[in-house]
Amino acid sequence: MVQTNAADHLDTVWLNARLATLAPTRPGLGIVESGAVGAREGRIVFAGAEKELPSAARGAERLVDCEGRWITPALIDCHTHLVYGGDRAHEFELRLAGATYEQIAREGGGILSTVRATRAASEDELIQSALRRLDALIAEGVGAVEVKSGYGLDLATERKSLTVARGLAKQRDIAIRSTFLGAHALPPEFADKRDAYVAYVAGTMIPTLASEGLIDAVDGFCERIAFTPDEIALVFAAARQVGLPVKLHADQLSNSGGASLAAEFGALSADHLEYADEDGLAAMAKAGVVAVLLPGAYYVLKERRAPPIELMRKHRLPMAVATDSNPGTSPMTSLLLALNMAATLFGLTVDECLAGATRNAARALGLAEETGTLEAGKWADLAIWDIERPAELVYRLGFNPLHARVWRGR
Repeated sequence: MVQTNAADHLDTVWLNARLATLAPTRPGLGIVESGAVGAREGRIVFAGAEKELPSAARGAERLVDCEGRWITPALIDCHTHLVYGGDRAHEFELRLAGATYEQIAREGGGILSTVRATRAASEDELIQSALRRLDALIAEGVGAVEVKSGYGLDLATERKSLTVARGLAKQRDIAIRSTFLGAHALPPEFADKRDAYVAYVAGTMIPTLASEGLIDAVDGFCERIAFTPDEIALVFAAARQVGLPVKLHADQLSNSGGASLAAEFGALSADHLEYADEDGLAAMAKAGVVAVLLPGAYYVLKERRAPPIELMRKHRLPMAVATDSNPGTSPMTSLLLALNMAATLFGLTVDECLAGATRNAARALGLAEETGTLEAGKWADLAIWDIERPAELVYRLGFNPLHARVWRGR
C-alpha cells in the first residue's frame, strides 16, 4: 500500500476522504473510510487509511482537504467511436417509424452514411466535433477513453481519423487509446469484392497504419451484416503479425461465433455479446477476455435480448461498461448514464457497474497495470465526488456529482 522510499517526497496528498479503491485485493469496491491518497510525479504512492499515512507525507507540497468526499479511480470509457462526421438523426426517425437497423444498413444507410460524411470532413472539423463529445465525458470524471476508427474504410480516411484520435490527447489531459476498425463495414467501392476488401484491410491498412504509430489495437465487426468469423480471423492474424492486440464487436444481433473467435485470438475484449452462448463465454473466461457491455446501443435499437449476465457471472467473466458513443446506435456521451442503463436494463449491481467503468475497463484497454484502481504505482487519475454513497453514481439520472477530476496527479 505504501512505498516508504517515496512517501517522504510527495507532491500532493488528498486527506479526509472516503475511498472506493476498486483494488482486487479488497472486497467489493475496496472501501476505505477516513482515507487518503498520496502522489508523486503523477503516480500514486499511498492509498489507504489516513491514520496509516506516514507523518512525513503531511509535509507534501500540496495538501487537499476532501471534506469527506468520495474518491474513486477516474472513470474509463473503453468503447467509443468519437471521431466521425455528420449525424444520423434522420435514421433515428426512420427507426421510430418502424425501420430496423439492418434494413437501414442494407439500403446504404447506417455505417456507410457516416463513412460518406467522415470522408468529406476536414481533419479540423473532425477534431472540433470529437472534442465536444470528449469534453462531455471528461466532465463526468473520465480519465481514459478508447477511440475507434471505422468510418473511413479507405487508407486516407482511416489515417485521418486515427490522427485525430491521437490529437485529442494533445488537446486535453486524458489518455487516448486508438483502435483501428477497418473491418467495420464493406465500403461501396468494394461492394462486390469482399475478399479484396478484407485483403486490403489485412495486407495494406494494418501494416501501414501500425508502422506510422497510429494504432494501439485492432477491432472488427463480426456479424451477419458485417464480416464473418473467417474474414475477421484474417484481420486478426494481420494484427498479430505486427504485434497488436485485438478486440471484437461480437454477437450483437446474432450468435455469429464472435465470443469464441475473441477467445481464440486472446482478445482484450469482446463487446456487445447479447447473443453469445455459454461455450463462447466460457472460452472467453479461460482466455482472459473482458466482456464489454454496451447498454446504450441495446436501448437505442430497442433490443429485447439482453447479454447473458448470469452466465458471465457463472464463469467469472470480468464485465466492463462503456458508452459505445457513436452517431447511429448509441449517440450518448454520458458514462454515468451507461452505468444506470447497465443496472436497470441488464441487472448489474452497483459494484459490478463501478468496477466495469474502472478496473475492468482498464483491462479491456490493456491498461490494468497503469490505471483503473487506487493502488501504489498506478497513475494518480482520480475522480472526487460530492456523494454520500457510491450507489449515487449509478442510480441518479441526469445528475453529475463530480467535484474534481485529477489526471496524472494534477
